Amino acid sequence: MTTQQGPGLIRRVGLFQATAINMSQMVGCGPFVTIPLMVAAFGGPQAVIGWIAGALLALVDGLVWAELGASLPGSGGTYVYLREAFQYRTGRLMPFLFVWTAMLFIPLIMSTGVQGLVQYLGYLWPDMSTGQGDLVGVGVVALVVLLLWRKVENIGKVTVVMWIVMLVSVAAVILASFTHFHPSMAFSWPEHAIELGSGTFWLGFASGLTIGIYDYLGYNTAAYMGAEVKNPGRVLPRSIVYSVLGVMFIYLLLQIGVLGVVPWKDMLDPNSQASQSVVSLVLEQTLGKTPANIITVLILVTAFASVFTGLLGGSRVPYDAARDRLFFRSFAKLHPRHNFPTAGLLTMGVITTAGYLLARHIGTSADHPPLTILITLLTTVMVIIQALAQIAAVTVLRKRQPNLARPYKMLLYPLPSVIAGIGWLAIYGYADKANPGIHPIEWSIGWVALGGVVYLVWSRVEKVWPFGPKEIREEYLTEQQAAEHVAASS
Repeated sequence: MTTQQGPGLIRRVGLFQATAINMSQMVGCGPFVTIPLMVAAFGGPQAVIGWIAGALLALVDGLVWAELGASLPGSGGTYVYLREAFQYRTGRLMPFLFVWTAMLFIPLIMSTGVQGLVQYLGYLWPDMSTGQGDLVGVGVVALVVLLLWRKVENIGKVTVVMWIVMLVSVAAVILASFTHFHPSMAFSWPEHAIELGSGTFWLGFASGLTIGIYDYLGYNTAAYMGAEVKNPGRVLPRSIVYSVLGVMFIYLLLQIGVLGVVPWKDMLDPNSQASQSVVSLVLEQTLGKTPANIITVLILVTAFASVFTGLLGGSRVPYDAARDRLFFRSFAKLHPRHNFPTAGLLTMGVITTAGYLLARHIGTSADHPPLTILITLLTTVMVIIQALAQIAAVTVLRKRQPNLARPYKMLLYPLPSVIAGIGWLAIYGYADKANPGIHPIEWSIGWVALGGVVYLVWSRVEKVWPFGPKEIREEYLTEQQAAEHVAASS
């Protein structure tokens, strides 16, 4: 099925590149900096449960993305899905709220990647001051924007190179850890590690699930670029599933390998090297200082690749919204030669920089490190208006547009949707309990409510629902029917 690509956007991203984009965004520096956080959440080497649970949630949620992306392959991903599904009752409210929240949570995700990069750079530059770290982070974002200032087919080639570096770095860490692996350290769980009747266990599980799904985020990056993906009905579902399964395999080996070298109790001290750069510590203990330095450089490149691919996909989010007059119109403009949305890229870069600097300088305690706060806040905001809304969108579209071509239909529908919904609700429901004093649920509701007020002002100015008529426009179904009519007439 051929659908609208949007003026100037060309389908040039294939399955290999799409999978590389997803995996590069997924891995990044996430597992290298969150392994100690996962161990702290579970209180021991049973932290592997968090990686497995995160993979399961990513896989079932990925099937939601797969069906929506295959049938509605537009620029902006979720924006298109919510626009098509919820226009019948609430006009443009839901897609507006998504863009409103995405302009916050996507760059916040990228800011955590920058923070992880600078954190690992501290292994090579132990005397780095706070000011120097700030300059490095700002410089990283600036370099990413500069490298993305080019045609998407050239970006795809750069992404593949970074993907290869990512695979080399994680493979080196995994192989190094298993050369000095102690099964008793990795598999000796403390007494009462799993007490299903204990509230403490479930609180740790919810916290670990939040960290786990954060580390898997990115399996949907290519879907944001749906208008630039070749044969999206085939490529997008496969790239999502391949990415989740591949990264799950990597994470499990990485977590088990690290636990077999570094005592898990050492990771509980927030000021220890085991908590700040545990992978570099593993490399140093197994291979020596020089190899550890070399592979740490590869880890930094991997972290850079995550920010690179994240801003690549995120910069496309406001594009369709701006074309629909639902966002600032400057975001609908493409670069005259390279055909990418310039305003989206620059804005995402600025917000990423601001999020990074803010996290570096907010007051926190050992119980609430900046990275944990950012992960929690961005996840809770995302759950309301993206994760749960998309799950509903699959069912709504099946009822509202039953004749829409669906190159991929969710396996065992609606079971994956139900499991994904339960997982996301667990993350959201435990957010406040797992982070006392931070109030992530209140912040997320407040941000969405503020978006609703902004939407009312905008809709009043534009005279659309609820201050004007609803505009029902089944874009993809209409184009599909037109194509079928032309084919039947020829």
